[in-house]
Amino acid sequence: MGSEARAAQVNEVIRRLEAHYVFPDVAAKLAEVLRERLGEGAYNGLGDAEFATLVTTDLQSVNGDQHLRLRHHVDPVAEDGDAAVNSDGFRVEAELEGFGIAEVRRLAGNVGYLDTTMLYPPELAGPAIAAAMTLLAPTDALLLDVRRNRGGTPGTSALLQTYLVDEQVHYLDIYEREDHKTIQMWTLPYVPGLRFGGTKPVWVLTGPRTFSGGEDLAFSLQQQGRAKTVGEATRGGAHPREQYKVDTYLDVTVSIARSFHPETGENWEGTGVRPDLPVAADRAFDTAYALALEHVLELGSAGPRRTVADEARAALDQL
Repeated sequence: MGSEARAAQVNEVIRRLEAHYVFPDVAAKLAEVLRERLGEGAYNGLGDAEFATLVTTDLQSVNGDQHLRLRHHVDPVAEDGDAAVNSDGFRVEAELEGFGIAEVRRLAGNVGYLDTTMLYPPELAGPAIAAAMTLLAPTDALLLDVRRNRGGTPGTSALLQTYLVDEQVHYLDIYEREDHKTIQMWTLPYVPGLRFGGTKPVWVLTGPRTFSGGEDLAFSLQQQGRAKTVGEATRGGAHPREQYKVDTYLDVTVSIARSFHPETGENWEGTGVRPDLPVAADRAFDTAYALALEHVLELGSAGPRRTVADEARAALDQL
């Protein structure tokens, strides 16, 4: 890759930052860093993958925003924004990943478990989420695992949260640089299938791989007092982002907005979601499951609950 072509790519990244980054003053600093690095020849002689990695490091050096990335792809990248999300390749990816649901099951003791890896858009993931939550609705407690959840769309966080409440909740605000507008995020008035409801206990399992949309889910349920978080602090990315094409095999992800709690103004950017019950991420399941089983046993063992109580005692003995 010649120096002129590399310069064109860096300038395209700068153009996207200056046009879209949620903090214009930070965008100016980022542009200065990239121009300085380009002038130093830091990007000379690198393959596309190495170039993308180095630019990403430089982008994140100013304020640590992990949503700022230059990405190299093996296949040609889609056009900007929704074009990538609506592409056939993205739909196939969602299908092959079970629409972001890695596992859903009723654990011994009538405890529900949902393991999510990605919050795919509701128009793709909605039916799978409805099916999963309908299965989990009769359980006595729920473990919501976002330890491997790498992000996704705010709308799917709203969808999932709606199954866990009884009334609409204003749980988050998102400020968008474009038009300087703030969008209120509420749980939905209706969801298909059955709801788990707003009274039974929920534990959210978190870890250092939990990012972006997965953090939205954990943070929002925690701040509502609807769930307890168990595990380790998450990665710390609270800025919704968009992807923009830079070249045939390169795109840049730019934070176009910021999320914050509607009352406190707080978010998880840079700090991560702090767990209510700090334990090693690989111990989060056992810790939360034990608490859920103890809750089940508190519900008694009369009549039809006898079998469930026996399951809960046996499962506790094995932890």
